[in-house]
Amino acid sequence: MTEEILSNLKQNSKAILVAKYFVMKKEKNPEKDLDHKKLQKLVYYAQVWNLVFNKKPLFEDEIQAWIHGPAIPSVWMEFKNFNFSIPHPEILDENFNEISQEDKIILDKVWSVYGKYDGDYLEMLTHNELPWQKARSNLSELQPSQNVISIEIIKSYYEQRFEEAKRSN
Repeated sequence: MTEEILSNLKQNSKAILVAKYFVMKKEKNPEKDLDHKKLQKLVYYAQVWNLVFNKKPLFEDEIQAWIHGPAIPSVWMEFKNFNFSIPHPEILDENFNEISQEDKIILDKVWSVYGKYDGDYLEMLTHNELPWQKARSNLSELQPSQNVISIEIIKSYYEQRFEEAKRSN
């Protein structure tokens, strides 16, 4: 992809706005850790649970099956040089009005449930789930990939997991 195409993707990316929302949550909770791997998984799980509970995608950016789990290329490009260990007041000042209250409920729940884990744990979690496995089914463990993880498979898999969890309680 050319830089111009990537720039246009970034400007129109709700996934980047979602990622900034999680960075803002970290900024307000400095005791929580955040790195690139964890950020990718938080954005992924935000998409997952929005599909399950709100019955629609949270964002249109594709999710790819990278070596370390699901990843959103536009988010990677936006944050690849970002240092999560220093304060970023520009993110605290970000206007999140483009994220609906309905979506913020999902984001806050994702932060509450997954935010306590580190990136390595979340990587292991996604590696044990069908959507990432299916997208990488023909690849070796360390083979780079741009295979897209199907939204339909994500929705079906996690809806099934949610229904199983409800039945067991």
